[in-house]
Amino acid sequence: MSEIARKDAAGPLAGLLVADFSRVLAGPYATMLLADMGAEVVKVEGPSGDETRTWTPPSRGEDSTYYLGVNRGKRSIVLDLRDESDAALGRELARRADVVIQNFKPGGLARYGLDFESVRTANPATVYASISGFGAGAGARVPGYDLMVQAISGLMSLTGDPDGPPYRAGISVFDVMAGNHAVIGILAALRHRDATGEGQHVEVNLLSSALTGLVNHSSAYVAGGVVPTRMGNAHPSVFPYEPLPTADNDLIVAAANDGQFRRLCDVLGIPDVPDDPRFTRNADRTANREVLRPILTERLATRGALEWFDLLVAAGVPCGPINTIDGGFAMAERLGLDPVVEVGEGDRAVPTTRHPVRFSATPAGYALPPPRLDEHGPELREWLSKEPEGDRG
Repeated sequence: MSEIARKDAAGPLAGLLVADFSRVLAGPYATMLLADMGAEVVKVEGPSGDETRTWTPPSRGEDSTYYLGVNRGKRSIVLDLRDESDAALGRELARRADVVIQNFKPGGLARYGLDFESVRTANPATVYASISGFGAGAGARVPGYDLMVQAISGLMSLTGDPDGPPYRAGISVFDVMAGNHAVIGILAALRHRDATGEGQHVEVNLLSSALTGLVNHSSAYVAGGVVPTRMGNAHPSVFPYEPLPTADNDLIVAAANDGQFRRLCDVLGIPDVPDDPRFTRNADRTANREVLRPILTERLATRGALEWFDLLVAAGVPCGPINTIDGGFAMAERLGLDPVVEVGEGDRAVPTTRHPVRFSATPAGYALPPPRLDEHGPELREWLSKEPEGDRG
């Protein structure tokens, strides 16, 4: 990115310029992942900044931890697109960019000359990614919030106790899923551009991400005509595949095939149970789960969850304790995953979660902390006002 390029960028996407006109979660999550992989991400914010800057508590100092969690590795510039001079800088940024990503209401950027058609006219090689709630057709008028999509998609109908109300997932799961789908689409489009020189429009919407993300439940309806219902923590097609009580805490046990179930019973000291015709196959165990469950829980009550975890994992049986978030990080540390890294240096250093993909030759980088509002505005404005060194800066 010319004179303002990150000198330390060495990931697989080093040298790629991303113009990020997104805000809140799905788009910023996607661009953070791209930044981790070496892309130069310019975060364009309105005068009041990304909403998540103010989403507290919790906070770290004056910064929202929500904002910190999805905005590392970026540079911030404030552009008031209602001001023509700022809009012109936005258009120039898009003209120079390899990737443009935005999650405005469909059609919302056209008035500023920042819609796909306008950007493509100025820069045919740009990969332009749009994230919306319900697509750019009839759903364009519907605001796109994750909670709405959890309700509309059917996820909430599957979450909670069978006799209780539907529940949302504990995170904005479809925002995160759509962010991941945006990254996949962008990388695929860049591969096409490398082969042809041609950019394209990559469109992602939360509802489509949700319906594909419901996987077996979607297939139950689409392929089988079955509308799944809430089963609490139980699985409709596999048993045991749920939390079971131990001497202290519940333990998730996921013995999803016959071999795993036999090993589970061996460790529990009930090796004859898999030979019982009621429990021989997965279909049998699922049909007779109410008979099998107390047999398993009687044995599990003799030890604690963590002790069973070590014994069962050693035998190749999938299982795990039900942790709070701190326990999840502690388990990742115990398993050698080094889940926490520091981004930035000195007073600006912030602990953050490690990028989820490990590369043997081009590791992710964590040089830039989440930017303060317009932190890089002056240098970016100066850069955008100069003639570019080539077709893109």
